[in-house]
Amino acid sequence: MPPTQGVPPRPAPPPVRPLTSRVSDGRTAPLPAAAPGAVPDSDQRRRERAAARRREAAEAKRSRAAQRARRPTAADRAAAQHRSALLVMVLTLGLLIAAVVVTGGMVAASLRTRPVTLASPLHIYPVKMTTPGQCPAGTPGITGQVGAGPTCYWLNRGIAIHKVADLRVQRVKGAPGYDVAVTLRPVDRRAFATLTRMTVGHDLAFVVRDRLVTLPRVDTAVLDGKVAVTGSPDRAAAERLVRELKGR
Repeated sequence: MPPTQGVPPRPAPPPVRPLTSRVSDGRTAPLPAAAPGAVPDSDQRRRERAAARRREAAEAKRSRAAQRARRPTAADRAAAQHRSALLVMVLTLGLLIAAVVVTGGMVAASLRTRPVTLASPLHIYPVKMTTPGQCPAGTPGITGQVGAGPTCYWLNRGIAIHKVADLRVQRVKGAPGYDVAVTLRPVDRRAFATLTRMTVGHDLAFVVRDRLVTLPRVDTAVLDGKVAVTGSPDRAAAERLVRELKGR
């Protein structure tokens, strides 16, 4: 049947080409198809933000827990107070001990005496025997004055002391009167101990400048160098004996 006059024929549609993408070799290759179950970009970003918020919340929770763990409890505060009190007590005790030591050292220093240098040597002789009257010339003895008159004290070999550690007057403990306390130096103690061992029960003549100063009796051996000359009725007599022993 002849075409209808006045209606132009409809052009044929172009052929459908597959969607392609260019590659480096000039040929075309089909684009990869979308993976099944793919999530749109907006949903993915929301999920990522939500995960980041959960991580931040978890981190903040752990930080708060760590702060609570570091916060001292009542027991911790009590223990710290106890340690502080103990430390203060130890420091106070140490200061008290140091004060006692210093005070004791000062007292000991005040009580410590200086060596006494004698103006003339003190000669100490064992008395061998006594005879009335003056000692004959050339006799190894010394004449002393007693109530009945002069007496000759025959002497054995003795020792000479030039310096003593201490020489002082002291009261007699438990009895009236005064003593003269003589403390020998270590260099003279051994010789004096030997001398007193041999003369227990006998007299010793203390001679200064060829003059008999005192005549004490040895009651026991003196091993520590501490000699007490007794018999002074008052302090003035004891002080006079100290001066005579010093050679003044």
